[in-house]
Amino acid sequence: MTSHDPDPPSPTADLKAGLGGTAHVKTANPAHEPIQDYPIERVEQVYRKLDLRIIPAFWVLYFLNSAIRSNIGIAQTMNASVKHDLVSVLGLTAKDVSTALALFYVSYVLFDLPSNLIMSRLSPRVWMARIVIAVGIIGTCFTAVNDAWSLKLLRFLLGVVIAGMWPGMAYYLTLFYPPSRTGKRIGMYFTAAQVSAAVVGLVSAGFQQMDGLGGLVGFRWMFLIYGLLGIILGFVLLWWLPDRPLAPGETRQKSWWMKWLPGSPEALKGEDAIVHYHEMRRVYHARPWTLRDLWFVLLDWRLWPLVLMYFGVVGVGIGTQLYGSVIIASINPSFTGVQVSLLFAPIWIMDLIAILLVTPISDRFHKYRPLFFSAAVCVQIAGLLTVTFALDNQWGRYSGLLLIGFGLGPTVPICMAWTNEIFQKRHREVGVATASALVSGLGNLGSIVTTYALYTGWPEDSAPGRFRYRKSNFVMIGILCMSIASSFVMIALLKVFGNEPSIKIAGTDGNDSGEEILDGAARRELHQRGFRRLIK
Repeated sequence: MTSHDPDPPSPTADLKAGLGGTAHVKTANPAHEPIQDYPIERVEQVYRKLDLRIIPAFWVLYFLNSAIRSNIGIAQTMNASVKHDLVSVLGLTAKDVSTALALFYVSYVLFDLPSNLIMSRLSPRVWMARIVIAVGIIGTCFTAVNDAWSLKLLRFLLGVVIAGMWPGMAYYLTLFYPPSRTGKRIGMYFTAAQVSAAVVGLVSAGFQQMDGLGGLVGFRWMFLIYGLLGIILGFVLLWWLPDRPLAPGETRQKSWWMKWLPGSPEALKGEDAIVHYHEMRRVYHARPWTLRDLWFVLLDWRLWPLVLMYFGVVGVGIGTQLYGSVIIASINPSFTGVQVSLLFAPIWIMDLIAILLVTPISDRFHKYRPLFFSAAVCVQIAGLLTVTFALDNQWGRYSGLLLIGFGLGPTVPICMAWTNEIFQKRHREVGVATASALVSGLGNLGSIVTTYALYTGWPEDSAPGRFRYRKSNFVMIGILCMSIASSFVMIALLKVFGNEPSIKIAGTDGNDSGEEILDGAARRELHQRGFRRLIK
């Protein structure tokens, strides 16, 4: 280890309490601070400690929020044989269902960016807990739905309160990890969505056995239990998740609105905190963003290829999640509700396997993320073609759904990780907060398309028959082709225009010289780790 400054930095500038209740210290010029290098093995130890603190908590919260968001899909087939499914009990039409599903994404798109920007200015820990508690409350309220309008209202409100969760998690990771290491970790907790989809399908079989217990039909029990678990988890997160890290020598002070909340646990202490400081100085010396900073990010053309990439894959992913059970039932109308639930689960197991296989490799070869992304999208297209044309082989068509699941897995984590890499380097912290929210929010317009205009939302295409849902499948293939094209357009434009730090924002991260803060992680990101264990 080469040490130019063996002791932790001891800033002497004024101490100011930020909006999030954190005392911030400003040094004269962080870009000129002496560099302290640590062996990669030591750095990896610190990241593993952070993993144990952050990733399990994110996994559990994403599992429950995904279950609450998507259980309306499986509720449409639960106890259908006795007319106790969601559609029969509430007297819904196909248009009612598609409208309710789409309203969630309308509010989600509208509130995603404001929520993420608030999170970046307040306490990330408290804001994340707020999201989970609110989602649990709205999820519990679904137990009482009795007609179409109440279902639509609650779906809209669910989108309002859950907005900012997914991009907020991606932003939160960049407070502790360099962007080149976020793909694997996004993939780690993104597996919760896949496990959730599988478990919702499997556990729904148990909820169907509770049909009539206490005067509630099976899907109402499902809404109630998932919602209550979400509320409990939200309060637990206040004690478990750490807030943004503090530089050595800083102390955490509470703002007036934080005095009634439990204090933030520190993610790292002692030498671990010092190692992390030298690896991630860019995070420790960030300043609150301004509207001018936000405007420069919004004008950056790099947003739009990423939005289109996300639009296609998330549209197909949500369409599969919400209508997968409906498609399975159409493959063989003789399947019972329990059989449909059991066949729905393996789609997401395939999704999970692909995430665990591909996202760690995409981090090690982070300069080739768009190629990993496009290859996975091609697998989805192959699956959709199989579902569409293998008409005389029901298990062949089902295998197409498994291919779709496998291809879906890595695409969203890779897209979000690439967004982090591009916008943290160019626009710093406000770039990550804004871009992750816009890519997630505007990209979810794809979800509106697939939930409102396709499958049961397209009466002509949903009519029973041999070619049922064929046109919807073709539309999904089309938007996936757009995602692939957008990734290659992004590669070409980055080759031409580059991705250097914006001169309009450079110099705002705690120093006025316009110099980029080159910390240990930034120097390592100049090279790909590949399959080598060590890299200096």
